[in-house]
Amino acid sequence: SRAVEDRGGEATTLNNIGRVYSDLGEKQTALDYLNQALPLSRAVSDRSQEAYTLTNMASLQRSQGELTEA
Repeated sequence: SRAVEDRGGEATTLNNIGRVYSDLGEKQTALDYLNQALPLSRAVSDRSQEAYTLTNMASLQRSQGELTEA
């Protein structure tokens, strides 16, 4: 996706990678990928992908006890 400058596809891929790292228990790495995905979703005005990424971020933060941030 990066090679062909498909920002929407890149955002989806980064989000999915973040989910995998979250499932593996590597929460900070997961959050790093989700933080990369978010601005890309916003750049292409993909509100659905943006919402999905924000939901994943909130879920991850909630699981770490960061309720205010979530």
